Amino acid sequence: MHTRRSPRFRRTGGPRTRTTARLAATLLTATALFASACSAGSPTTSAGGTVEAALAALPRSTPSALTPYYEQRLRWRDCGVAGFQCTTMRAPLDYADPGAGTVRLAVARKKATGNGKPLGSLLVNPGGPGGSAIDYLQQYAGLGYPEQVRARYDIVAMDPRGVARSEPVECLDGRQMDAYAQTDQTPDDQRERDALVAAYRKFAESCGTHSARLLRHVSTVEAARDMDILRAVLGDRKLNYVGASYGTFLGATYAGLFPGRVGRMVLDGAMDPSVDALRLNLDQAAGFETAFQAFAKDCVRHTDCPLGGKGTTPTQVGDHLQAFFRRLDAHPVPPADADGRELGEALATNGVIAAMYDQGSWGELRAALNSAMKEQDGAGLLALSDSYYERDASGHFSNLMMANAAVNCLDLPPAFSGPEDLEKNLPAFEKASPVFGPGLAWASLNCTYWPVRATGEAHRIEAKGAAPIVVVGTVRDPATPYRWARSLAGQLSSARLLTYDGDGHTAYGRGSACIDTAIDTYLLRGTPPTAGKRCS
Repeated sequence: MHTRRSPRFRRTGGPRTRTTARLAATLLTATALFASACSAGSPTTSAGGTVEAALAALPRSTPSALTPYYEQRLRWRDCGVAGFQCTTMRAPLDYADPGAGTVRLAVARKKATGNGKPLGSLLVNPGGPGGSAIDYLQQYAGLGYPEQVRARYDIVAMDPRGVARSEPVECLDGRQMDAYAQTDQTPDDQRERDALVAAYRKFAESCGTHSARLLRHVSTVEAARDMDILRAVLGDRKLNYVGASYGTFLGATYAGLFPGRVGRMVLDGAMDPSVDALRLNLDQAAGFETAFQAFAKDCVRHTDCPLGGKGTTPTQVGDHLQAFFRRLDAHPVPPADADGRELGEALATNGVIAAMYDQGSWGELRAALNSAMKEQDGAGLLALSDSYYERDASGHFSNLMMANAAVNCLDLPPAFSGPEDLEKNLPAFEKASPVFGPGLAWASLNCTYWPVRATGEAHRIEAKGAAPIVVVGTVRDPATPYRWARSLAGQLSSARLLTYDGDGHTAYGRGSACIDTAIDTYLLRGTPPTAGKRCS
């Protein structure tokens, strides 16, 4: 949505710190059910399998019960990070019953730095679901967005409800998360299937125990409505927004609910709200396979590629990697860190998937594979996996994966009713991605055991009457396949599709002057790119 992440995999170059900040943010996507959506009604499906229902716009007038929220005054304070201010905003826990309690949402901003005509606020969201928008602002957007954009806009971020600083969803502690992350995600027999199901049940039950109040109210629709309150209290008539990965689904949902309040909106690494959980996971499996094929072709051009040399086909590279995973399944690499973690198949797979988000990480992946395959040193792959899970050196995890599951499992009904249903679909996943398909299929089982029923369904978003919206798709994006960008652009009534013929997850700020110029021109002048514009 990662897009980057899902409960089992997650949420994206330049310097290492910039790459890390982007990856942690957009994780959204990678396995298990991730972004999705709530619809205003029950969708219907045509004979061709297309969802016909569309998200309905909310009334233009603000209900009186919400007036206190829309008229609240923010009190800004120093964040403790030079150049940034922070505050807390209130929103109703339940929009259907605004008097039933509130949630406190963390907000940060970097004031416009230039002397040109101010353009108001530019809200940013990096994806996930579960990625901290405030971290993204302070580590990347507030410092790394183009100078002319930062000069004219106050760059603003709000951690969505349940995420990071905004009343975070809490589930497992660090040691429990370590055990969860190491659970075999490609079970070979009934014992291993039972262990995986037990891990999913324990995760879900823990979230239900520790976050019972919030768990029913972290949907994307509710987060989008929170964004409209923020727009109002910031004093902006329209919402200007840049969303990446899952952030595109959040932004598109806002546009569907409040089309008349859309300002300049960029949806980069777009998700498709019209696909159900099964199709979403199949599409993502195919997306990671496309990215892996590109990595494989690049890998064999380098003398340090441990998966083959000149003349080795991508299929053979994939076979070699799968053979390595099978060896790890049977014989993990001995402990590679102070916590005594072995490098087994699950963590190694996570490490490889993490590197698929950004081609700038391919060299690091080659080195990590070399160390693990030739020297029995799993530290490199563990580091990549930890970046994916947002685990620090002390063994502490951010709440990324917990919030990711909470949002995903509320936004869409589960892909499978149970292991038997999943196994019927395994051939389709294996076809979509011989390397990652089985693991992604089993990761999709997480929401089957969720303690709260989904409130959303797949649906189209048309946002009729919205100002031009720029939808950005990367041709070989692993986490948000290009077909999703094309689909979303076809749904939104005012969309302009901007295509990046390249690798990696998302496109803005990744080195394409063509992409960056098109988006900067739109943000600064309001002029969207020409229809069908393509960059490389």
